Amino acid sequence: MIMRPGQPLLLPASPLFIWGSLVAALLFNMLQHMGLWPRAAWAPDVLALVLMFWCVHQPLRVGVGAAFVFGLLLDVHQGALLGQNALAYTALGFLAAAMHRRLLWFPVPTQALQVAPLFAAAHAIELSTRMLAGGTFPGWPLLLAPMIEALLWPVVSVLLLAPQRRAPDRDANRPL
Repeated sequence: MIMRPGQPLLLPASPLFIWGSLVAALLFNMLQHMGLWPRAAWAPDVLALVLMFWCVHQPLRVGVGAAFVFGLLLDVHQGALLGQNALAYTALGFLAAAMHRRLLWFPVPTQALQVAPLFAAAHAIELSTRMLAGGTFPGWPLLLAPMIEALLWPVVSVLLLAPQRRAPDRDANRPL
């Protein structure tokens, strides 16, 4: 693959780190819904953010199947309509895998602008599924959640790519 100029060469991602970060995001979402602090409609979905990140950066390891399983786990935990989050995460994973090659050519702030509609689509799928099943509308602050998730994209990119960064010092034996 041809790399864009200025892009650093990264080490391979550890499968343990990938799945550990996904499980940590799932646990964080579960803590949000357990009542330790109130879950606001505008609160970002951390699991969707981390899942989208890995679907973009590692589409062969994390894909639609993993998105479906994590969505079902969150549905069971929330006591929501079975498949509500699974459908939204599956669509998010598919869209992320479909555009991952194009998305990685852009700098991270531009990536954040391009993933915002995907987060909005995932929230729209989740909301429409909930409303079709007879749920209540959570309010207009729900429109802030995809924006906050897009603003968190650069932070998540820095945090999750940090273990893959190569040593900055170069010598004669290690030119890369």
